[in-house]
Amino acid sequence: MDITTFYALFSATCFTLVGLWWNVVQSHTDWLSDPAKRRVAGGVYLSFLLPAVMGLFAQVGGAEQPRIWRGAFIVLAVVGCWCTLRLLARTRGDDFVAWEQAGATLLYALIAIVGAAPELADHVRLRPIQAEAVLLITLIILGHALTWRFMAGEGRAAEEA
Repeated sequence: MDITTFYALFSATCFTLVGLWWNVVQSHTDWLSDPAKRRVAGGVYLSFLLPAVMGLFAQVGGAEQPRIWRGAFIVLAVVGCWCTLRLLARTRGDDFVAWEQAGATLLYALIAIVGAAPELADHVRLRPIQAEAVLLITLIILGHALTWRFMAGEGRAAEEA
């Protein structure tokens, strides 16, 4: 698949996930009144929004203007890393969420590192924009895992029954 096509589909998919998440949160107003649940809901939101925006910058910059996507990936990854670290510091009692957030923090750091030092992608025989795509795919998988845990986590059915 052409990398430009990938990022177009990836970005559109992530923005769709953002919209779907808004609808889910809107139907659970109790989440917004509980600070811990609001933080996790915000974390899910960012786990789809930041990769979506990165995908847009990858389309704008592409191979012709790598400074555009590289700069955007660095800035957005730093924002994602900082926000995820803040969430991680407040995670209590759910080891899965803590591990997911730690993994997301690592992925954001790697995204920033590849953006700053694209030659590192040569070590895995990928172009830098391809290496970033693999990292973003992994980040979205973690976002889905966090969403699943939040929506149907351990004990959720027993609490609602």
